[in-house]
Amino acid sequence: MNNSKKRFVVLCHDAFNYIKNKTGNMLIRYRPDEVVAVIDREKVGSNCEEEVGVGGDTPILANFNAALPLKPDTLVIGNATQGGFITEEYREEIANAINAGCDVISGMHQFLNDDDDLRSRAEKRGVQLIDLRMAPNPPHFPTGSWQNRKIPVLLIVGTDCDTGKMTTAWELSKRLKDRGRRVEFIGTGQTGILLSGSGVPIDAVKADFMAGEIEYLIDNVPNNTELVIVEGQGALTNQFYAGVTLGLMHGAMPDYMLMTHDPTRDLDVTDFPMTTMKHVMDLHLDLMKSFKQSRFIGINLLTFAFDNEKALKIIENSRKEFNMETTDLIRFGDKGLLDAIEGVL
Repeated sequence: MNNSKKRFVVLCHDAFNYIKNKTGNMLIRYRPDEVVAVIDREKVGSNCEEEVGVGGDTPILANFNAALPLKPDTLVIGNATQGGFITEEYREEIANAINAGCDVISGMHQFLNDDDDLRSRAEKRGVQLIDLRMAPNPPHFPTGSWQNRKIPVLLIVGTDCDTGKMTTAWELSKRLKDRGRRVEFIGTGQTGILLSGSGVPIDAVKADFMAGEIEYLIDNVPNNTELVIVEGQGALTNQFYAGVTLGLMHGAMPDYMLMTHDPTRDLDVTDFPMTTMKHVMDLHLDLMKSFKQSRFIGINLLTFAFDNEKALKIIENSRKEFNMETTDLIRFGDKGLLDAIEGVL
């Protein structure tokens, strides 16, 4: 993928908040000077800073055509629906973007390039339709190369979907690189792939090949790499996405794991009661025992919904309960988490 500077418009009707608009929010956070507008009919007139705490006065508009005076060159679908389908409303916005000469980036399971009309429009306008969730072809079957692996792997896991796994993996990679460490980030979802320019959309891979695709990417990092950080997906205790999480674990075969958790949730994203963070951590360790003695090295909490005092109290309680470094990287920095990771390199 070409990661040269863009003028993005983020499409996220009825989904512009800190949970649902994952892909769009990461662009707003990490490439803010390239996002010129957000499209959400519910929040027209507001701005990014007011809604998600980053992005300054980047405006929220009613539709793509309202963004034309800002001279966009790329439309990005910022949220992902369950099942990854493109609605007729989104399809109309996409068609308008193509007609205006914009590339379109989608992380949906329903591919833009499978739509004859959209593809024909794109060809006539000379623009790209980029489907981030296309699985590698030909696929890579696992070989068990982890048994001879010399480079340590850190897998970011979570108690549920949307607990900050991608943000945690990206932040840790950036901050460790800033310390001079040779770290490789492996994106496993549309957001990580969009930010890094490479990776594999693990939930679009056939089950038999999930482990192999992650194994292949880890096997091909530079030989002098000190740590591979793998973006996690789903959750072992989520009734819809646990299979993806397990396949990713078997591909990464992590030496270390880091837990992410949203302490506000009583129900997971499928509206099923949440279990405890301890239970989820124990489950990960039990599933790894047949292969290696993996261990948790820290916890990153998603505390956006709390004021500073309450958030810091929850973080401290977690640190004491689990006897490991705990923080909210975005709000409070690493609080010793980077030191803990460097301590095992």
